[in-house]
Amino acid sequence: MPTYIYKAVTSSGLVVRNKVEAGSRQGLIRTLKDNDLMPISIQQTSYTKKKSKKKKKNIKDIQEIMQNVNTTQLNLSKKITTKEKINLYLSSTEKITSRDLVIFTQNFYLLKKANFNNIHALKTIIESTENLTLRGIIEDILAGVEAGENMYTTMEYYSDTFPYIYVNMIKVGELSGSLVNSLEQAVRYLDETEALNRKIRSILIPNIVQFVLLIVMLIVGTVFAIPAIQNVYDELGSTDQLPPITIWFQGVVNTMMKFWYVPIILLAGIITGIILYIRTPKGKYNFDYFKYKMPIFGQLIFALDFSRLMKAMLLNLENGMRIQDAIEVSKNVIQNYVMLSIIETSLNNILIGDSWIEPFEKSGLAKSMITEMLKIGMQTDLVEMMNKLVEYMDIDIDNIMSKIMKVLPQVVYVIVGVVLIFFVVVVLVPVIEAYMGNWLFSAAGL
Repeated sequence: MPTYIYKAVTSSGLVVRNKVEAGSRQGLIRTLKDNDLMPISIQQTSYTKKKSKKKKKNIKDIQEIMQNVNTTQLNLSKKITTKEKINLYLSSTEKITSRDLVIFTQNFYLLKKANFNNIHALKTIIESTENLTLRGIIEDILAGVEAGENMYTTMEYYSDTFPYIYVNMIKVGELSGSLVNSLEQAVRYLDETEALNRKIRSILIPNIVQFVLLIVMLIVGTVFAIPAIQNVYDELGSTDQLPPITIWFQGVVNTMMKFWYVPIILLAGIITGIILYIRTPKGKYNFDYFKYKMPIFGQLIFALDFSRLMKAMLLNLENGMRIQDAIEVSKNVIQNYVMLSIIETSLNNILIGDSWIEPFEKSGLAKSMITEMLKIGMQTDLVEMMNKLVEYMDIDIDNIMSKIMKVLPQVVYVIVGVVLIFFVVVVLVPVIEAYMGNWLFSAAGL
């Protein structure tokens, strides 16, 4: 069996180092993680044949090492300080950010473009990865590659780190032999997603903060300021009354405060019902259809999914795949049930000799320009036409995003403006009337 020297961090932040026999590097990594050890480095030193039943001097079974792992020291002559333990613990529990994933993908793409093989590229990236959590995952991927597995099989195990679309882009690249192109698409996908999220956050976050502050001011003003004004009217004998809308909203707020558990239960029930419905096949399909038809973002979501499908198909077709096989492999980059159902219909059409483009055309979701370009490609050169289609889709997506960036602020401003007007009418108008002092005339009987 192979002999490995591993270095890992325990859950308490202690670094341990041992020599052990294991069936494979990947198996050792999983065993270490199952025992709450985060691998830092694993090096194979030799290969021990099973003929020798006698154990070598410094080699123990992995079970024995796990039993005594808490008493294992990295260097007997040097004790680890408390500060070092804290730093090691914090680094071992460090979260993997989207930026870490982008850097990993960019580095891997550049190394593959420089004709590095997967093992050499991953080893090079491991040495330069500062995030210990990500380093452990990359080591696990490397162990799988060394054992003859594809990269995507290990990535699927870490679904909380690698997005579904990302993993399936790698899968398409590995299965089609175009990993470099898939990595380039993955880099572009991560960059575009981060750029879009950044733009949306820059618009939504300030306005959401304003919206929340207005709601808080509205409720606080209704609970404290309005009753104070009404008390002043009553104490001085004024016959003036608060605006009807103010009295109505005050009653609503008081009722909600008295029976606060009712709206919470109703809201929790509605959210739970929606989640449970979405988890059903029919609910998931309807929800995915709503994504494509929803205002503002629906057209963008469909364009992004369709563009990813076309790019994946193009990679497969350029590597000599048949259309049927190219669609079959490329559908892995799609998660939307509506799009997947269209793709399945296309595959069935191919089997019975019909057009695979027809389901996209009949769905009413794809633009006529897209389907016409595909039809012309089927009659001439599909690969060349799909290259032009991908370029057109990229331009179309940029145009859609530009429109969203223009429309979204206006929608948010309208919502915030409505709440602001309501706040003025309900709270500020009574406060201004009290400040003006007109109610003093009725209090004096004038």
